[in-house]
Amino acid sequence: MPKLDEHTQQVRRDHILDAAERSFVRAGFHRTTMQDICREAEISAGALYIYFASKEDLIAGLCEREAQEFAARFAALAEAPDFIAALTKFAEHCVNHPRHKLQMNVEIGAEALRNEKIGAIAIAADHYIMQRFEELLLRVKAEGRIAPIVDCAVATRIMAAIGDGLFWHRARDPDFDAASVVPGLMAMISTLVQPLPPAVSAPPIKDDHDA
Repeated sequence: MPKLDEHTQQVRRDHILDAAERSFVRAGFHRTTMQDICREAEISAGALYIYFASKEDLIAGLCEREAQEFAARFAALAEAPDFIAALTKFAEHCVNHPRHKLQMNVEIGAEALRNEKIGAIAIAADHYIMQRFEELLLRVKAEGRIAPIVDCAVATRIMAAIGDGLFWHRARDPDFDAASVVPGLMAMISTLVQPLPPAVSAPPIKDDHDA
């Protein structure tokens, strides 16, 4: 059998992860079997085990995928000319994340408290995301665009805690209006990171010979 190219492998891997995500949200981690995921993905067990040997491997894949998506968005934030405006769009994207994905995160978090292996996977993913965000804040601070009232590591931890709380409310309450909290959220974050106005270049000194 010819070897599949990387793009095709990634598409198939994502297809399986999507099926696992739906299955875990619907039935929970323990009640979901590998056979359930095969049926959801409409693939054979052999095709599943090529990519994932266990449910823990699927959880690791889900965590890794989400962490990489967040890291890519952090990189885009760093390039935005208006950091707070870009951060506001990022916050809007986060609070409007598909509800089933937030429920998946809650499911993983609950299982992480009982399953040591999943706990290690979840902690590693969280640390990766927070490290990337701390690096973003450090870069923007070094560029003179923010002046946080606490160090960047603490600011990152505070924003992560706020974000986790919003995710939890939206995951469990279908009537939670996440968008309505964004203005207040950004007011808090602006106080925390203290955005600075862009530096104004001094006008060139006119030489007497230019007269």
